[in-house]
Amino acid sequence: MHEEVTAALLCALRQPGRSPGRLLLTGWFSFRDGEATAGDVLAQRHASAELTRAGIRHDTAWSPGFRPGELSLETARPEAYDTMLFVCGPVHGPQVTALHARFRTCRRLAAGVSVVDPADPAATGFHEIIARDGTAAPARRDLAAPARRDLAAPAAAGPLPPVVGVVLSHGQGEYGARRRHDEVNARLTGWLAGKDCARLSADTRLAADDWRLCATAEQFLALVSRCDLVVTTRLHGLVLALRTGTPVIAVDPVAGGAKVGAQARAVGWPALVDAGALSEEVLDHWWRWALSGAGRLAAARHSVR
Repeated sequence: MHEEVTAALLCALRQPGRSPGRLLLTGWFSFRDGEATAGDVLAQRHASAELTRAGIRHDTAWSPGFRPGELSLETARPEAYDTMLFVCGPVHGPQVTALHARFRTCRRLAAGVSVVDPADPAATGFHEIIARDGTAAPARRDLAAPARRDLAAPAAAGPLPPVVGVVLSHGQGEYGARRRHDEVNARLTGWLAGKDCARLSADTRLAADDWRLCATAEQFLALVSRCDLVVTTRLHGLVLALRTGTPVIAVDPVAGGAKVGAQARAVGWPALVDAGALSEEVLDHWWRWALSGAGRLAAARHSVR
């Protein structure tokens, strides 16, 4: 934790006669119908590391929708804990308020949180709040406390995974009964969901009135050039990624092969998968090759930059 927040929290936890025997670490990542953001999870990771460093035994409650099988708010027994710590996000609304009722026998602290309304029962239910912004004092709601650095900022993180642009075709009705687009896209996206990568949905379609789409060809080229890999069922997903020197896994979504396969063969690009040969084993093979030095060198040879 940032030194200021760490010192304040540890001071609150170690008040005379109140050192926690066992603590439950919670946040918005704990709620079944909440959400686990990257910031929330990094804040949890950092808080957990600091608690471990301080020798404070603790468990983390996770949403069963985010981490099935892990300890959840529903399976955590309130009597097993004497302290509950809530980190990150706003202390606001009925979900946070319900925590006070469930863990009413615990000393309840919040750290690195936003206090939107200090009179909200979600905020007043805590014995102590170390806010990143806002104030925990209802009588001074017009005097915001000095802002503190967010807990996610100094959290430890592992090596960053590759960024993968995903360019899929959903149309091409001209291929009639040979279309395998729905099946291929479902299998591709299911496979990608299991990969450790940052997935970036992209579309070759241009539009000047939709911020989600590129407005010029140059914008699309800029996008794919910043990816480590492109996975595509579109001809121009293949062509334009290679133009920028980005490796591609090209999947032809038409039974028997069509323009995607023809273009891959025309330019001599090996990472091509036919709809009928699509499998995790084949995709994994080309994944490893495309992200290797050999794959990057092969793509670089196609670059026109």
